Amino acid sequence: MRKPCCEKKDTNKGAWSKLEDQKLTDYILKHGEGCWRSLPQAAGLLRCGKSCRLRWVNYLRPDLKRGKFGEDEEDLIIKLHALLGNRWSLIAGRLPGRTDNEVKNHWNIHLKKKLLMMGIDPNNRRSLLSPTLTKSNASNDSSSACQPFNPATASEAISCTCLPDLNLDLTIAPPLSHQNLALN
Repeated sequence: MRKPCCEKKDTNKGAWSKLEDQKLTDYILKHGEGCWRSLPQAAGLLRCGKSCRLRWVNYLRPDLKRGKFGEDEEDLIIKLHALLGNRWSLIAGRLPGRTDNEVKNHWNIHLKKKLLMMGIDPNNRRSLLSPTLTKSNASNDSSSACQPFNPATASEAISCTCLPDLNLDLTIAPPLSHQNLALN
């Protein structure tokens, strides 16, 4: 059986203080991440190693990018989700400065709804529009424009091929080494 990561009775729980954040940041910048189990004691913190790791990875790392996601980041998340599914750490690895939790939350809160409003099923990237034509649209040859998905009129939706270009031509491959680049 694995020994416990810390003595539960002697650890702080709850919000981190600015002093604790500073101790953790100073220690990691000086010594590196290393072993998270021994880090709290070495850094002079009364915290669990897991708590220190999560605090560093999700909040204190100097390369973290905070704020709104750009349009290019959202497009990349949509494309990578189509390719990789819910593998948030792999998707976040392609977005410098973003954490897997942040990417997952952005997908679940914003991007799923965005795709639904565009009439695209976020799970399989297929159109949510009904393939049937209404009587008024069948007789009117000049109006073949796409309408956004509206659940109230889903039975009257028109068939449409003008879905947004998601360009899902992505491949996952190991990074090219310098030797391979020299051969090409």
